[in-house]
Amino acid sequence: MKTKRFILQDRDLPTQWYNIQADMVNKPLPLLNPATRQPMKAEDLFPVFAEELCRQELDQEHSYIDIPEPVQEMYRYYRCTPLVRAYGLEKALDTPAHIYFKNESVSPVGSHKLNSAIAQAYYCKQEGVTNVTTETGAGQWGTALAYAARVFGLEAAVYQVKISYEQKPYRRSMMQVFGAQVTPSPSMSTRAGKDILTENPNYQGSLGTAISEAVELARMTPGCKYTLGSVMSHVTLHQTVIGLEAEKQMEMAGEYPDTIIACFGGGSNFGGIAFPFMKHKILEGKKTRFIAAEPASCPKLTKGKFEYDFGDETGYTPLLPMFTLGHKFTPANIHAGGLRYHGAGVIVSQLMKDGYMEAVDIEQLDSFKAGCLFARAEGIVPAPESCHAIAATINEALKCREAGESKVLLFNLSGHGLMDMSAYDQYLAGNLSNYTYNG
Repeated sequence: MKTKRFILQDRDLPTQWYNIQADMVNKPLPLLNPATRQPMKAEDLFPVFAEELCRQELDQEHSYIDIPEPVQEMYRYYRCTPLVRAYGLEKALDTPAHIYFKNESVSPVGSHKLNSAIAQAYYCKQEGVTNVTTETGAGQWGTALAYAARVFGLEAAVYQVKISYEQKPYRRSMMQVFGAQVTPSPSMSTRAGKDILTENPNYQGSLGTAISEAVELARMTPGCKYTLGSVMSHVTLHQTVIGLEAEKQMEMAGEYPDTIIACFGGGSNFGGIAFPFMKHKILEGKKTRFIAAEPASCPKLTKGKFEYDFGDETGYTPLLPMFTLGHKFTPANIHAGGLRYHGAGVIVSQLMKDGYMEAVDIEQLDSFKAGCLFARAEGIVPAPESCHAIAATINEALKCREAGESKVLLFNLSGHGLMDMSAYDQYLAGNLSNYTYNG
């Protein structure tokens, strides 16, 4: 009998996160204070983030960081997530490739985002914080943070990109069910939002705008800290539970990935599945390929520049060394709202610069075509973000068919699309289009 799913026992779950910064040949460049252009220390970030998260952000010494027991306890609500052999997709593609996916859609909120939301909410609670604020695009991160905040007794305020707020009303509802206050961004509740709306009253928002509003609220509100779902290094650190589990599960399957693929917005789910495997490429010379699949309309890795830039539109954040399209870049209104971000995380950017990984850009229609094929073959409707990883995986599997090669492909199914059916409705009705990046 063929094994479809590979599941770890509780005793085999990760008790530490993997910090790839400690093993990198070229460490990420420092974050810079925008006023002085001097490298920032952990304490410089304390006014915005929980202190332990600031230390994790800049830690380039410790390869592994202990997961606190209360966080492990919450992880056990849904982890480990299954590693699944995609026999149905292999058959549909008539490919000799062996395709596996890590199914992060089984978390209580339907995506990988909870892995870091739980950790960030825990550290905020430990510090005596009472309120947390954040931004969200498609709503997966906002939903995860809303739930995690409720678990640890925190109040949550979420700024959701306006176009996603309108496109995805049920994600908004989920956040509100968990008790979060949800505001479409840009809004009139912050100086950043007012300035943006004054300049462009019909602006539909971006993650950079929503970040500006959330950071401003955190700075202006006593007992409040900012949290975020991607880009920053401590977020990707927490997501490495995905890859650490997948390593053990691939051993159970008796195989090792030739290629690892994930969709790419800021880098959290990509780094989460890739970094534990990339360790062996850095330290042992493993030949595994790592492919980040980003939207063609927001191609920061394939067409952006490596330079210092702000992580938000207004310029509240530190200057980050990253591949970027510019913090004033306005992404197209694609349905993969979680990928509509102008820059890449600093760790991923350095690894990309050093040639440890590669990137491809996927058109919106190709992503939904791939998502529908996957759903029909495997019975899971993927999130629009995850469709980009599926499209890239399908492309690699078809190359295997053409070459007659039986390579092992692993991708991260970062979330399900059951809250995104209006997007699928539009795709199936022929009402979606591709968007061209014009630089």
